[in-house]
Amino acid sequence: MSQDEIVDIVNQNDEVVGTVSKGEAHEKGLLHRTVIAEIIGSDGKWTLVKQAADRQDADQFVSPVGGHVQSGETLEDALKREASEEYGLSGDFQFKLIGKRIFNREVNGKKENHLFILYEIYTDANPVLNAESVAFERYTKEEILMQIGATPGKFGAAFHIVLSAFY
Repeated sequence: MSQDEIVDIVNQNDEVVGTVSKGEAHEKGLLHRTVIAEIIGSDGKWTLVKQAADRQDADQFVSPVGGHVQSGETLEDALKREASEEYGLSGDFQFKLIGKRIFNREVNGKKENHLFILYEIYTDANPVLNAESVAFERYTKEEILMQIGATPGKFGAAFHIVLSAFY
């Protein structure tokens, strides 16, 4: 999604209150929607991806699917688009809505004020890495919690929020 693409601005109740470009939303810190997904295999392991050096959580492990919801796009359509773009999933796949949480930070000169809409996607497929991700690893939930306690810098800030807010 380019900085010129249009996103819906929402209030804390996830009600649309306007539309602006993604760039303007980040410049002004306006609350807008982002879908996030944890990928969980049949063995219960989560797949995390390591962000490329030019990304907001550079060289850290994060949720493998995440991106902006375009203006007027349904959450399900945004999830499917992002899962295809960022993980290589196509066609039908199983998923479940987990919940919503506001995540607000300044990073790389942007005021990211995102309403995270978290999903779990259930698949054993390996990710197709792209320019945003350089590697992936699989962990049980217990391994993630142990490692995040021992080496918190290994994981991106947004992933810390996802874990503390939803798990």
